[in-house]
Amino acid sequence: MQSFPKPTVARSWPTVNPRPLVPIESPPGPLDLPSLPSPPRSFSFESTYTLTTHIIPAAYPRSTPDVTLPVVNLRTTDKEVRKANVTKATQELLDIKDKSLKGELVGGSRKVLWNCVNRYVRKGGRPSNAGKRSVTLFCLHANGFPKEIWEPTLKNLVASTESSPLGPQIDEIWTWEAVQHGDSAILNEKNLGALFDWRDNTRDILNFLLNYLPSSATSGPLPTHLTRLPKAVSESRKVHGFQDRTFFTVGHSLGGGTSCLAAYHCPALFPTLVLVDPVILPVGSYDNEGLWAYVSGAIQRRDSWASREEALRLFSAVPFFAAWDPEVLKIYVECALRPNPDGGVQLKMSGMQEAVVFADTTVAYEVFELVASIDDRVELRWVLPGQGRENELGGESLRPYRAWRRETNVSNVIIPKAGHLIAQEAPRELAQDLFQFLQRKYGAIKSNL
Repeated sequence: MQSFPKPTVARSWPTVNPRPLVPIESPPGPLDLPSLPSPPRSFSFESTYTLTTHIIPAAYPRSTPDVTLPVVNLRTTDKEVRKANVTKATQELLDIKDKSLKGELVGGSRKVLWNCVNRYVRKGGRPSNAGKRSVTLFCLHANGFPKEIWEPTLKNLVASTESSPLGPQIDEIWTWEAVQHGDSAILNEKNLGALFDWRDNTRDILNFLLNYLPSSATSGPLPTHLTRLPKAVSESRKVHGFQDRTFFTVGHSLGGGTSCLAAYHCPALFPTLVLVDPVILPVGSYDNEGLWAYVSGAIQRRDSWASREEALRLFSAVPFFAAWDPEVLKIYVECALRPNPDGGVQLKMSGMQEAVVFADTTVAYEVFELVASIDDRVELRWVLPGQGRENELGGESLRPYRAWRRETNVSNVIIPKAGHLIAQEAPRELAQDLFQFLQRKYGAIKSNL
């Protein structure tokens, strides 16, 4: 596949004075442990993997205070009134974010939030073939999508790893879900407010990897609520990483930007980081008009349907969704929606919460500045779109500068048919590139004879 060459014309950007992460504390106990919000389900590669869902406390405390969400009436049939309501709510959200950045809203919420994660563990555990290396895969989603959105990509990826005699073998996969997304959103819906700092997704990621991810992959069961690890294990991971895992991280969009920030702060946890069109941008990439469109568009999006069948039919007729791989769209309808009291279905993640996430652009600028300083031992692989709007994430003209922000131990590839939503539009092509990259990096262990 094609890739972006290193830019020949140097460019520089002013500092945004990246902020530190708020230290993570143990949440106060005893905790009222929630139940899983969704029942067990079948999935496309269950012949070789077993799926379970787990819950952990999110990083505590939060980086931002509790701020009440704007109230917006979208049910009115008067189009002008509805438009005015959306405009008012959009301005309120952006004003709240602006006040936070100016230091006018201080303190951090001490409400306990939760993250859900999916675990796909290979049946039979580690390979009997000593020449195949075992890999743990960690996948992080874009804004607005549940953790299951990765399954079409994963199905194609494990089909390749299982059929290849040279490996590597993926013994365990964990898919992440941010606090206001998917099943996590259901657990947290009473405690989510109008202010979200992307640094908290980074802190949540680090909290999981340092304090809860089991030390090794086994085919045995794990408790729904993962056990917090001893402090000595967490401290060792900060310095030495995972002693019994070959760890491979893939982050898309929001997941790419926030996992990259995690790698900056704790590089030992991220020997390899694949950034799927991450929201990592030079300062000024967002203009006011574009930001307004993202936030207002999320606020006013439809959030309920008479049935999943109706939702799928209507989504399929919309160009935004029609560009997706059909299997991804079906997974979205299955896992991003939940039953509502009216007998229909509704989004697990509200449009308002999607807008709250869109409202934060600062971390994208901070991470762009910091990428150049990430430890060179972290191998970076950028997966970038060949399609998309010119003003989307800085457009094509900025993609080479993003991909080469750090110039060592880095590579990039272009997925020609996809726009920003690579995991949704081109899961097969993404899986193929991931497999080839894994094969090059962790292929069969060569004999010394």
